[in-house]
Amino acid sequence: MVGDGRESANKKPRSDMTRQTRTKGDRGFTVYRALRRAIIEQALLPGVKLPEDAIGERFGVSRTLVRHALGRLAGEGLVDLRRNHGAAVAKPSWQDARDIFTVRLCLEQLVVAQLAGRLTEEQVHGLERHVKEEEVARGTNEPLSIRLAGEFHTLLAEMTGNALLARYVSEVVSRFGVILALYGRPHSSECAVSEHRTIIEALRTGDASGARAVMEEHLDAVAGRALIEVRTPRARELRDILAAYARGTEMPHPKRGRRTR
Repeated sequence: MVGDGRESANKKPRSDMTRQTRTKGDRGFTVYRALRRAIIEQALLPGVKLPEDAIGERFGVSRTLVRHALGRLAGEGLVDLRRNHGAAVAKPSWQDARDIFTVRLCLEQLVVAQLAGRLTEEQVHGLERHVKEEEVARGTNEPLSIRLAGEFHTLLAEMTGNALLARYVSEVVSRFGVILALYGRPHSSECAVSEHRTIIEALRTGDASGARAVMEEHLDAVAGRALIEVRTPRARELRDILAAYARGTEMPHPKRGRRTR
């Protein structure tokens, strides 16, 4: 039986449906990426509530998309989802911090063991360029400096070619950023930049045991920049914090001592 055309008229072309699905996915990823960056850059501090309606209004998306973004961040350990209390930036305990540090140390020693003596000249140059970016950001752009310090380690993990290892390193580095936001004490980034240069040199020379020792020393120094003391964050409106991230720009911070990785 031939239809009268009304049914087909009510159906959207498959290409339109695919385009709409892709657009929703892109918008959801934009929210996820912006929230993740705001947490890593310590604009959103541990314990800050993340109401779906306020975030959706700021980014111009539905609560459903915000909920998916928060769920993804919860899977990475950056957000806590609490029944009947909504979402909040993760607030790890000191024991959590110690456990995450132990896992991170093991993973990153594995990374340098695989990379020692195997880095290409292009990879070495890439790492050196990254450290130069850290130097430029030092003292002038705190959020960027914080993010670049962690990205140095994820960049190393990506250079192993092991996607699973890179994923795990990225997660623990991000979680450690939350820990430093909660427990970290002010410390000059001069240490982290010089330590990163030492790691590059150890990897370039091919001394695997030396590279593991250098990485352990570096991460011990990172852990040593933390105090067992929770700081009370300065109260700020969520919409004001997310304003720059919704525009895809850097979030300006008041000057204070930087916590480095």
